[in-house]
Amino acid sequence: MTTRASSDVAFTPAVKAAQERLGSRRGYASMEERGGWPTTVTEELAEFLAERDSVYLATATADGQPYVQHRGGAPGFVKVVDEHTLAFADFSGNRQYVSLGNLSENDRAFLFVMDYRNRRRIKIWGRAEFVEGDQKLLEGLVDPDYRGRPERALVFHVEAWDVNCPQHIPVQFSAAEVSAREKALQDRIVELQRENDALRADRDVTEAS
Repeated sequence: MTTRASSDVAFTPAVKAAQERLGSRRGYASMEERGGWPTTVTEELAEFLAERDSVYLATATADGQPYVQHRGGAPGFVKVVDEHTLAFADFSGNRQYVSLGNLSENDRAFLFVMDYRNRRRIKIWGRAEFVEGDQKLLEGLVDPDYRGRPERALVFHVEAWDVNCPQHIPVQFSAAEVSAREKALQDRIVELQRENDALRADRDVTEAS
């Protein structure tokens, strides 16, 4: 019996055929022989998610029409429930409920997580469900300092994940990061101005004596 590689969640026969035609199949086959991609939430993945304030959730209808939705919150809003499960609060929005409807008929889902500052991205395949009415679960997912009304929880069951190369990712910083760097520069300017004023005062005293 052939053991299925975890990366087969993405590398379907059609994908493998394209890899073979374009010359990349041998390298990926070697990776598959080692089992494919990680299938559990490792320390590396947990640390990466703990710093993110934004993710993209992909779902699809029963007949395969895809949909991608942005989800954001305070850094670390995607919580690790256990080594196979992630979760985050789903806040009220424009009330289209496309992801909610999609997952009710097709539980396959995908998380695309970007770190623009370090030019790193992680792709997570799995199955997902919206959980309503579980107040205890929601309380563990909501940051009390974050403005937003949680309506339900999104529970994501991890099947495989992969780290992409940094190629073509633009370096970007959040407004908070830019403000912090700007403040550090402003503080340094004030410090240098004080030093300059002190040197001028010493020079004036020397010239007057």
